[in-house]
Amino acid sequence: MQIKKIPNVDAIRGGEKHSGELHLTEHHIIFIFPNTLPDGAPPPPNANAPKTREVYIAYPIISNCVFRPCPSVTGRPSSIRLRGRDFTFMNFNFHDEIHAREAFDHIKNRTCKLGTIEKLYAFSYQPLKLEKPFNGWDLYDPRAEFRRQGISTKSVDRGWRISLINKDYTFSPTYPSILVVPSRISDNVIKYAGSYRSRQRIPVLTYLHSLNNCSITRSSQPMVGFRGNRSIQDEKLVSACFSASATVEFNGIDASVPETTEPSPSSSQADLRAGESFDTETSDTERLEDELIAGDDDTNYDSKTGKRLVYGAQQSNLIVDARPTINAVVMQAMGKGSENMEYYKFAKKAYLNIENIHVMRESLNTVIDALKDGDISRLPPNRELLAKSGWLKHITGILDGSALIARQVGIKHSHVLIHCSDGWDRTSQLSALSQLMLDPYYRTIEGFVVLIEKDWLSFGHMFQQRSGPLNHEKWFVVEKDSMAGSTIQPGESDGRAGEAFENALASAKRFFNKNRTNDNTTESDGDGISSPPDDPSQVKKPVAGTPEASEATRPNEISPVFHQFLDATYQLLRQHPNRFEYNERFLRRLLYHLHACQYGTFLWNSEKSRKDAHASERTRSVWDYFLSRKPEFINQDYDATIDDRQSGRERLVFPKLSEVRWWYQLFGRSDAEMNEYLDLAAARDDKLSGYGMGAMPGSFASPPGSDTKSPQPPSSPQPPSLPMSKSVLTGVESAHEALTPEQRIANSHPASLKHSASADTPGAFATNLAKIRDGVAGLDIGRGLFGGPGTTGSGNGGSNSSGSASGKKGEQEMADMSTNSEKGSMEMA
Repeated sequence: MQIKKIPNVDAIRGGEKHSGELHLTEHHIIFIFPNTLPDGAPPPPNANAPKTREVYIAYPIISNCVFRPCPSVTGRPSSIRLRGRDFTFMNFNFHDEIHAREAFDHIKNRTCKLGTIEKLYAFSYQPLKLEKPFNGWDLYDPRAEFRRQGISTKSVDRGWRISLINKDYTFSPTYPSILVVPSRISDNVIKYAGSYRSRQRIPVLTYLHSLNNCSITRSSQPMVGFRGNRSIQDEKLVSACFSASATVEFNGIDASVPETTEPSPSSSQADLRAGESFDTETSDTERLEDELIAGDDDTNYDSKTGKRLVYGAQQSNLIVDARPTINAVVMQAMGKGSENMEYYKFAKKAYLNIENIHVMRESLNTVIDALKDGDISRLPPNRELLAKSGWLKHITGILDGSALIARQVGIKHSHVLIHCSDGWDRTSQLSALSQLMLDPYYRTIEGFVVLIEKDWLSFGHMFQQRSGPLNHEKWFVVEKDSMAGSTIQPGESDGRAGEAFENALASAKRFFNKNRTNDNTTESDGDGISSPPDDPSQVKKPVAGTPEASEATRPNEISPVFHQFLDATYQLLRQHPNRFEYNERFLRRLLYHLHACQYGTFLWNSEKSRKDAHASERTRSVWDYFLSRKPEFINQDYDATIDDRQSGRERLVFPKLSEVRWWYQLFGRSDAEMNEYLDLAAARDDKLSGYGMGAMPGSFASPPGSDTKSPQPPSSPQPPSLPMSKSVLTGVESAHEALTPEQRIANSHPASLKHSASADTPGAFATNLAKIRDGVAGLDIGRGLFGGPGTTGSGNGGSNSSGSASGKKGEQEMADMSTNSEKGSMEMA
């Protein structure tokens, strides 16, 4: 292996400058510098301490590289500034411009010009001695995992069976080969149901609760369209998923999992214990969500006594659409959409306000902007940008939605079906996190590996497309000559005034993009809204149909979906430090190896792709790394005891949404730098809430004289208010009505509640068309639907006469859309 060595290089990291030698290998940048002690530090006890230190940077980990050439005659060094996907920031100064240019070309050629993933380090990596005994590729066996959940041909029928309809991946190429479906649904029904779900991703089981036989199923969106398409087979399949436990006398079944062998307590006992473990604020939010889901359904009251049924004793099966309501309507214009609840009367549907991949990518980019001077300065992050990013809001929303699902299954003993658009991004987040809250097994190292293999890898999260291991040329920049006269030294700002203009220009392009082609949305979970395409003049595109084209990085498809899952897991670990076998470093190293491409686990988009590429034969599994070093990743505070009768040892864990904080270790900063302002704000809020406060609107305070133990159903139900800042839940729809929190707050009488605007209820087409016209004005997805392609003439010429009325409605419908007026952009998510 050839190594290019460049002496006399200065590296700046965290405001500290080190001089050493830069080695450029085929797969890594290695900076070697003397191991000197800081001023005043005592000598190490080990006299044999190494004389040099080495910093390794894997090429795929680079997310941005800026080269500033500076002629040697000026006496100023040329520089290469690197930003890593693991949030490492480093600046290299070269005294020789030629050496600097050679280094930049070397790094660029081995980062974004490989052409195929087969040139990545994973295909040449030789495992260390301690890794050789392990084979992480065999760690996950779907039959064994579902057998652990109680589903096996040799055990009692719990309402589910294993189907091999996808054994050769012809039914649904992005789904696993083994699918678990209701026992009473034949493969023939599944075959016909497949065409009704996007990419044939039908509702299938991912988790069966061992104590109450309630299920979590997942799918993609249905192909409803404006014509109001329906599928009898899909309706039968979803109905069977939601009634699988109804025919099972579960009390006689012996759960085979050691962690879940405790007898199931009665509903009321379980609910009381779970409720006691929540803080007041979070409990109110969760109860309000449950009230919104329950609505004014008569089944929540006993018809004889008039008393409200015990919380958790009644099933409330739920279809969870992770998208904001308006996004589902937009997808309906594209022939897709969301379930018409007139045909799914056995359940309700909840819309969550979880943004799409483009919004999440921009959110993380804003976080990076707040940290980007981390190489040259130790100044704290820009807190204004941290707040502007909305990153913690997104993590809180994902946790809130996952907790809602976990409560439905674990406390309310109900079934849940989850989907977003294609069912491999937000669906994977919600499914995996809710199982993490429900099942202690997934809070062990082995169980967490199984969870990722099952809900992320086998169910087709597009790791290759979301992480872009082959990088992209647009991320390698050579500064203009006008900038070459300056260099970066520790403690200085880079002073790139033009960057703000470039960001504003990019935002303007996003705003005026008309989405004229489908090139960027064919593999996207962006709810039909994509970022502007890359400038074709800057990037040379590979020839269509070649491996290079299918594996090429598409910047508009990159998104930190798996990163957010790990961040949400960190929040649970931070809030429940003795309930997880693995530690924070385990999660941090997992995110590093997602991008480092040393192992083959995350290099493909689906189970089929991995098998077609013979990944297990040609690369090593990332789990070899973790299992061979398991002691390093053990949480020393872990308590494996599960006892639902003892506080702090219950089976279920739930997030405390008010205590979500920055994952400061990941960003390479201190807790005080990232979180001090949040802690101070929380302390101030606690102090204010400590003053005497009466019952607030929407609270659960009972009116004077009422029986708090057995409340009577009101003659005119008063819908609870759900603070939008506290909950990710934005609307609930049933066969008879569709309610949003805004409507529940604004309306005080059931007569004012809106009916469902499902596709083929009376007047639904006009209603949905108006939503599209008002809510998506200016986007080309409406062309051809509103009076022909590109028409601006007589068909729309008289629209101004009703501008006042339609404008207000348009504002209401756009409330769920992500807006950023400062950047001049508008996205739906």
